[in-house]
Amino acid sequence: MSASAKIVSDNPSELGEGPVYDPSTGTVWWFNIVGRELHGLHLDSGAKSVQPLNFLASVMALVDGERQLIASDQGLFLRDAETGAFETYADIEDKPGNRSNDGRVHASGALWISTMGRNAEKNAGAIYHVAKGTVTRIVGDVTIPNGICFSPDGRTGYYSDTGLNRFMRVALDPATGLPTSAPVLMAEEPESEGGFDGAVCDAEGLIWVARWGASAIDVYSPEGKRVARHSVPVTQPSCPAFVGRSADRVLFTSAWQGMDAAARSTDADAGKTFLLDVAVKGRFEPVYKL
Repeated sequence: MSASAKIVSDNPSELGEGPVYDPSTGTVWWFNIVGRELHGLHLDSGAKSVQPLNFLASVMALVDGERQLIASDQGLFLRDAETGAFETYADIEDKPGNRSNDGRVHASGALWISTMGRNAEKNAGAIYHVAKGTVTRIVGDVTIPNGICFSPDGRTGYYSDTGLNRFMRVALDPATGLPTSAPVLMAEEPESEGGFDGAVCDAEGLIWVARWGASAIDVYSPEGKRVARHSVPVTQPSCPAFVGRSADRVLFTSAWQGMDAAARSTDADAGKTFLLDVAVKGRFEPVYKL
């Protein structure tokens, strides 16, 4: 089905990613990864901010009213929410050729964060579990790890490898967010259907996933059946997030990365950030527990 989408930030990002909503301030944050920027938008007032960064950052985890945890190509940092200053928190991996990519906080307060090669080198990426500063590798040999999200009860984790266009499901210990068995294939689709990119799981357990290259946000059941497709006005939507006072709205980022001049001329809104006009029973993101 086609859904209308309203532009909420017309500042185009080369690679917009990692949106997260902070209900305590009514602010949604996201990154322009390769542009080295952190964007902020207060939904009610429309006030916007852009902070230049000295690294390639891609994921923000809320901590408390004063701090946020940021994942980047140089490791994990704590950010002072008021001043924007950064403090080193932990290393992710010792691979200078990699950068951080996707991530999300589990109900236990642990963070899953993925890495990938800067040029999407085959099998260069991995997924890590971060709890109280301890970083544990849980999935290896992934090319473009995306789609990290969790079921409402914390017993199931999801992730995709956009390089293979496979979406995986894995059983978790709800108390820790660590896997208790090997991942299994949830869905696999041809490249023509669009790459499985960023994803988020709603209060009913449905998985909302951006389909890079297909101008769509898709909705999947936990069993891997596509139950809805919402067409969007950009070719490369990258990641959705639930926003608003009741987490009942869907915001998504997009990108113009990889487009030549001709492609950008026919996709004039590529890289902008949107609100999708659909009903959803969303959830606020858990906070990371230091």
